[in-house]
Amino acid sequence: MLNHVSNHNANLEYTPECLKMVSVRSIRKGEEVFNTYGQMANWQLLHMYGFAEPYQSNSNDTADIPMSNVYKAAVQVTRSEAEQRLLVEKWSLLCEMEMVGDKGVFIFGKSGSLTDTEMYTTLKILCMSVEEFEDFRENEGWEEADDDEEKMLQALSNEGLPSLPPLWRHLVHAAARFTLASYGEDMLRDKVLLEDKDGYAKLSSRQRRALQVRYGQKTILHQLLELTKP
Repeated sequence: MLNHVSNHNANLEYTPECLKMVSVRSIRKGEEVFNTYGQMANWQLLHMYGFAEPYQSNSNDTADIPMSNVYKAAVQVTRSEAEQRLLVEKWSLLCEMEMVGDKGVFIFGKSGSLTDTEMYTTLKILCMSVEEFEDFRENEGWEEADDDEEKMLQALSNEGLPSLPPLWRHLVHAAARFTLASYGEDMLRDKVLLEDKDGYAKLSSRQRRALQVRYGQKTILHQLLELTKP
């Protein structure tokens, strides 16, 4: 059988004449050949193919933060009705710009944000003063051209997150905390279960896969909490 792992040793290449399996590194005699289905998180593998990699070995694993949790975090820092009205205006503009949506998510991987344009723009607009927001609207957002992709990618990487402006960092931290709290299972309990060989063996295959998926996601969210703590 030709199975998938994120740390694969071969690629399947399509040509008009045939399919070729091409090694991407040295493969020892008797070693299993692993293909890749692409950069897929554990939840995607489980949903599409019915399996999940052990959480620590899937370098492409991700965790979603509902955009609504960022809005919830922003609501909590408003101090007056005027600030609440301004927040509604900011969020409406972000919706018009298609940066956020009611059921949308911001995606984080093991190295930082994977939706850096949406996340960066959302944080920037939500944290604008009244004057900055009015100028932004008058210019119809053209100043966003100053925020190049490399700048946004670096700012929302694991290396850049601790250096975000305090309010930006607070919103990310609170949104990650809300998301982590939405899981029904305790993270420490999951960790203990993963390390308990006897207990883990008693789980059904479905329970084991669900455990691998959710613990991997929780690990990413917990890392995000650490990177954005005050």
